[in-house]
Amino acid sequence: MRSSLPVLLGRALLIAAFLGAWEALPRLGVADPELLPPFSTVLGTLWGLLARPALRADLAITTVQLLVAVAVALPVGTLLGLLLSENPRLGAIFDPLVFFLFSIPKSIFLPMFILTMGIGFWQKVAFGVFSTVFIVLMSATAAVRAVRPDHVFVARAFGATRAQIAWRVYLPSMLPILLEGFRLAVIFGFTAVLLAEMYASRTGMGHQIASWGENFMMDRLFAGVLLLAIVAIVLNEAIRAVEVRCSHWRS
Repeated sequence: MRSSLPVLLGRALLIAAFLGAWEALPRLGVADPELLPPFSTVLGTLWGLLARPALRADLAITTVQLLVAVAVALPVGTLLGLLLSENPRLGAIFDPLVFFLFSIPKSIFLPMFILTMGIGFWQKVAFGVFSTVFIVLMSATAAVRAVRPDHVFVARAFGATRAQIAWRVYLPSMLPILLEGFRLAVIFGFTAVLLAEMYASRTGMGHQIASWGENFMMDRLFAGVLLLAIVAIVLNEAIRAVEVRCSHWRS
């Protein structure tokens, strides 16, 4: 507890300095208030926007799309990573393709998703899955390598089935590393869903952000960015809390 207090204090001071600079720069004329509204103005705008049912509905749509995309990408990526890691021949065949797709910015594939799936709910989900599944796959591959071979050998010696080995041996060893990949997947998935909404959508926070930017509503634009940042931090810290609870499995 004592060791964490300096860290928490340092974070609080950093946030206070950032918000203080945000408030002071436009007030002092260093930054144009039309381009960078003061933090207090943005906070008041955000409070007013949250009172609108339409904005809460857009936030809910974006959140649901993200959760569905992650819920699909996590098991699919984990199973693919386990399959490619356990089968050296398949790994040798598909590894170049996986690394190729992993290294390419996924945004260049967005027009293909729009043309083939339209601009509806499932297009956002599909693009979110495509943007996150490779992160989960790579994390699962690294997690499999973290499994101690002697544990697997002992489980097989006692007659454990493949399902039992996967559930009792692989999952506890892999879970801490998978959670780290899961945190990254949520952030990348959030970005992918927002990007898809910004390019082609009639609903969602991405659509609202794009609309405010195009109409030069900078107070609303910064309020939306602030809201999304808060949501991303909450999701990240929630997963981090689960990760800490599972950290004892590393040993």
